[in-house]
Amino acid sequence: MATHRSRPLWSRVMRSCRLPGFRSSWPRGPLGARHLSQEKQATETHFGFETVSEEEKGGKVYHVFESVAKKYDVMNDMMSLGIHRVWKDLLLSKMHPFPGTQLLDVAGGTGDIAFRFLNYVHAQHKGKQKRQLRAQQNLSWEEIAKKYQSEEDPLGGSRVVVCDINKEMLKIGKQKARAQGHKAGLAWVLGDAEELPFDDDKFDVYTIAFGIRNVTHIDQALQEAHRVLKPGGRFLCLEFSQVNNPLISRLYDLYSFQVIPVLGEVVAGDWKSYQYLVESIRQFPSQEEFKEMIEDAGFEKVTYESLTSGIVAIHSGFKL
Repeated sequence: MATHRSRPLWSRVMRSCRLPGFRSSWPRGPLGARHLSQEKQATETHFGFETVSEEEKGGKVYHVFESVAKKYDVMNDMMSLGIHRVWKDLLLSKMHPFPGTQLLDVAGGTGDIAFRFLNYVHAQHKGKQKRQLRAQQNLSWEEIAKKYQSEEDPLGGSRVVVCDINKEMLKIGKQKARAQGHKAGLAWVLGDAEELPFDDDKFDVYTIAFGIRNVTHIDQALQEAHRVLKPGGRFLCLEFSQVNNPLISRLYDLYSFQVIPVLGEVVAGDWKSYQYLVESIRQFPSQEEFKEMIEDAGFEKVTYESLTSGIVAIHSGFKL
């Protein structure tokens, strides 16, 4: 299990001046061992199959999602033939949030996971309320009506914060939230997965769906996930992975490289962004390799479940 990093006195003083729940952007001291993004060394990394500097990759990834934001949800449906909805439902089922759960959804700009979470906890809370009322057989209909009307929080105290580095993705998410009537229990924060703007030990669950492969320093993002989770908190990641069936793998490659970029050009007017998305999937670690990375970040009881022959996988870990 990862140990807490010691902080110099000045860092602790600055931390006491922060707004509740948010971290200062003040850099950590030598014992913190982490610099701000603009101070990162310009070492090389990959952008799809292209080799670029780490600084350059951040800008390129930002441009990709800025470009595809308006058509992001439509393209997800077309590329996966709608199966991504099932994968996300399975993620929520695996999470099985309890009343009062505080969720951080990173790289969740368009709100797919957040809205599922809100619907899930609302249904859970409503079901609990009905069970309680059924157990009280002697209540009159007036008393039952009053109990429903006096319900102040339909989410039972549950909250979700959507954190994304891309303004356009957050903009689309907010528009969807208004259209779907989501107001309570939902917050939107512009932030970097590698330097989350939240205090330590703040959330019960951290989710990231189809986002971590776009992060420049995956290990750093995992360490940040561990930091912001409460002791006992859970990490859940839904991401493209390694197909474990040779025949399906060949068909999947054919579809990915020959069809998806064409769909991107026809539907979103953007071939290059979807070529990158396809290539980025092939650069992402296998299920076992990613499991080891999660463990290296300090998580315990790390497991994964491959879905649709390994096209995607859900990884789970706990901060114990």
